[in-house]
Amino acid sequence: MSETEDFYCEEVLSGKTPVEVVAETETVLAFRHTRPFWPVHIVVIPKVHISSLLTIEDNALLIELLEVVKRVANDVIDEHSAARVLTNLGEYQDSKHLHFHVISGKQIR
Repeated sequence: MSETEDFYCEEVLSGKTPVEVVAETETVLAFRHTRPFWPVHIVVIPKVHISSLLTIEDNALLIELLEVVKRVANDVIDEHSAARVLTNLGEYQDSKHLHFHVISGKQIR
């Protein structure tokens, strides 16, 4: 994926790629990953384009985003007893749109 590509804006937020919504607020969307790498793999994104954690300037949005991550992670822990929360930066970030992964289980691919 090139740096100009943003799967979340181009596909998910546009509605081109349907997703299973887990949680949603006016500004944040959490959904099951369309091609999961773990048995439980939920992605949490802001509904506006922000390229990464390093570029977010809206503190209120960051707090809301983390509140949704926290709620989703808590639900995963309740159901599966463990969760990881991660975000990628730089070359590790395939889609240049801020997103957090809430995952649980052993990697499946």
